[in-house]
Amino acid sequence: MLKLFRFLKPFTITILFILVFMFGQAMAELYLPTLMSDVVNNGMMNGDTRYILKYGAFMLMVALASSICSILGSLLSARAAVGFGRDLRDKVFTRVESYSLHEFDKIGTASLITRTTNDITQIQTVLVMMFRFLIYAPIMCIGGIIMALSKDKTLTILLAVVLPLLIVTICILAGIVVPYFKELQKKLDKLNLVLRESLIGIRVIRAFNRLEIEKRRFEDTNRDLTDTSIRVNKIMAAMQPIMMIFMNITTVAIIWFGGLRINENQMQIGDMMAFLQYAMQIMFSLIMVSMMYVMVPRAQASAVRINEVLDMEPEIIDPEQAQKPVKKRGYVEFKNVTFSYPGAEQPAISNITFAASPGETTAIIGGTGSGKSTLISLIARFYDVDSGSVLVDGKDVRELTQKDLRAKIGFVPQTAVLFSGTIAENIRYGKEDATDEEVRHAAEVAQASEFISGMKDGYNSVIAQGGTNISGGQKQRLSIARALVRRPEIYVFDDSFSALDFKTDARLRAALKKETDDATVIIIAQRVSTVMDADRIIVLDEGEVVGIGAHRALLKTCGVYREIVSSQLSEEEIA
Repeated sequence: MLKLFRFLKPFTITILFILVFMFGQAMAELYLPTLMSDVVNNGMMNGDTRYILKYGAFMLMVALASSICSILGSLLSARAAVGFGRDLRDKVFTRVESYSLHEFDKIGTASLITRTTNDITQIQTVLVMMFRFLIYAPIMCIGGIIMALSKDKTLTILLAVVLPLLIVTICILAGIVVPYFKELQKKLDKLNLVLRESLIGIRVIRAFNRLEIEKRRFEDTNRDLTDTSIRVNKIMAAMQPIMMIFMNITTVAIIWFGGLRINENQMQIGDMMAFLQYAMQIMFSLIMVSMMYVMVPRAQASAVRINEVLDMEPEIIDPEQAQKPVKKRGYVEFKNVTFSYPGAEQPAISNITFAASPGETTAIIGGTGSGKSTLISLIARFYDVDSGSVLVDGKDVRELTQKDLRAKIGFVPQTAVLFSGTIAENIRYGKEDATDEEVRHAAEVAQASEFISGMKDGYNSVIAQGGTNISGGQKQRLSIARALVRRPEIYVFDDSFSALDFKTDARLRAALKKETDDATVIIIAQRVSTVMDADRIIVLDEGEVVGIGAHRALLKTCGVYREIVSSQLSEEEIA
């Protein structure tokens, strides 16, 4: 947790003021019982009204000063803790954005969400208490003991007996509850995972009539989290009555033995009342520390999880001295590329070599699991190759910054992803400063303008989160428009036409050919009709290239391609 305190540096001045105010509050509250003792002993015992009024007014001023210090300290504590939480969330989010896909898979989306929200909230809550009690509680405890000794050393023996018992009790309770806090965060991760899977996969769940099974799965996970939370809260709830028992026994003991000492004229009533106040202040300060002692382990567990995110080094990093591409605009080349996913026994692709030039369309086709999507992920450097090299504009992608590299690519993923907002905003995601004319033109080329014009608000129509209020084909066309609007050097279409009917597919490819005549186009597709007009077709089988050439040539030379074609087209269509 101490590693995270470096993010408090911007709040140094605020923290100094908090310490000053908390110190002022503690000193004022320590001084009040002494004033009260003087009023009782000298004013009330002697019946001196002027003395009572004078010191009573002074006590009110001290109490007011204590209240002001408490309010200001609490306000600044809240501001510093909330600001810390804001900055830490920003750091975590920024770090996560720099991760490669491997790091995302390693931690998991559900866990990342929990760490960015609940875990940071736990630390933020503890910080508020730390700022308020870090100075206040120790001063109240130590100062209270000193002031109690000054009033009556004999009665202080009671505190020497009670305080160690209280501290041992707090340590025992904390030792029991700490392991449960660590379990709570893991079980919250699991609950988020189950909930996220159920919400994302609701259509599949309903289609297979698995609603009751998923409901039981969520209930089991929720019950597991609830039972652990109840167990923790029972232990925490037991702490307050135990503390009250200690305080009440101590109060009775002080009054009992204090009364005996007053009866023997060894102590004054005012001193006994002050001693009682100091004893309560000491015990309250220990209770505050006990609350911190119990809450810190949970925050510590959260801090460990957050540090895992901040300390994990991204595999994909920019070179210290990045190169700038100077020639071969839009040129893509693979040289003996081999790549394996982390933990895989076999490479996903092996010894891949080909080149794609501007003005050409390169299509990649193959069976499921042949490595098509993996191959184009290497162009955008979502992963780094194991061996060989991927060149863009004559430079190895590892020698370019990720920003420069991806600015050259218009990428349309296999699964169309849209964001909440209007249609125009989703298309402008590809080019933030795109004009209305550029947005409309991109939509027309993507064959999306027809269904957009049919919507109530046209380009200002709102897209729901994930694009759930439009069809799969419409999502794909908007994703294509988003790539087209930026007019990149390289277009990558990862099976982006699968949800389109044959007529729309043909119109779209014809429009794309005119739009991308000076760019490099790489298409991954399952349909032979989508790739047969490409300048170059690369056939993959089990991660290896088994054929490169035009449609007619591959029909004669590549058995795998011939099998794919014959499975989709009739003999007349092949001829």
